[in-house]
Amino acid sequence: MKPTPPACCVPSKHRAERLAASTELSAQRIRATEGSTGDMILLEGGDFLMGTDAQEGFPADGEGPVRRVTLDPFYIDPTPVTNQAFAKFIEATGYRTESELFGWSFVFQGDLTPGQLESQAVHGVEWWRRIEGAAWNHPEGPLSDILARPSHPVVHVSWNDAVAYASWAGKRLPTEAEWEYAARGGLEQKLFPWGDELTPGGRHLCNIWQGTFPTQNTAEDGYPSTSPVDAFPPNAFGLYSTTGNTWEWCADWFDAEYHLNATRTNPIGPPTGTARMLKGGSYLCHKSYCNRYRVAARSSNTPDSATTNMSFRCVRDIR
Repeated sequence: MKPTPPACCVPSKHRAERLAASTELSAQRIRATEGSTGDMILLEGGDFLMGTDAQEGFPADGEGPVRRVTLDPFYIDPTPVTNQAFAKFIEATGYRTESELFGWSFVFQGDLTPGQLESQAVHGVEWWRRIEGAAWNHPEGPLSDILARPSHPVVHVSWNDAVAYASWAGKRLPTEAEWEYAARGGLEQKLFPWGDELTPGGRHLCNIWQGTFPTQNTAEDGYPSTSPVDAFPPNAFGLYSTTGNTWEWCADWFDAEYHLNATRTNPIGPPTGTARMLKGGSYLCHKSYCNRYRVAARSSNTPDSATTNMSFRCVRDIR
């Protein structure tokens, strides 16, 4: 059993004091039944094998043991929420994200200009920079924009921001179990949504890091940063971008052991915690550093944190 790698490529320290108005949700069965299901995918639910005991997994993260979980049917977005979709939410509500309220956010060094690299680095993960003015509509700082990226996943959104969007849309964030069931696409105990081989036949099927992390990204998959949400083929359920591109927020609080004794029917995670669940990996994931772009892999961050590689998608209950 190999040792757990370093904390993943997302800075996880508290960015500032939590805003007094931050949404606090205990672990209860949140339901959402009012949002449009127009472009959503209906998943039938039922039983599936969650987690992994594979050699590639990290037991300390709580990836195992493999357990049989039962889910009710639900609808899920085929892609992460895009810049274009998030802009409609902002226009309709006037909502200000936490990055905008804080006045800054975390940006990966490879996405910055040479002058910006002088900005404050995050201790221990120095490839992250605190960039004043970075936000969902200015991903690399105030001189950047998203005009050429309408179909890229929205980034610099905290868990609290994601919940606000989902509520506006009449939807909710997926539980970890729902996310993993959907991402697996009906395959049982495979490492990735398409099987066990990362690049079958030499073909890149997701947007992750190639080269030497964090200094050299050869971008052999075609994208040095985020990509359009449908840049790579969907899984068998029709979901895009479940591996790499951006981490995706889930509803659950993160805990490495809670699931050992929790319900196996519609599990929702612990009632309290300090960090929320993230799944799927991002364009910064590389096997030499964290290898958390596998379907069963888990990560977390504080609910007010935001970076250039975190996004989300929504789900909706049938009734």
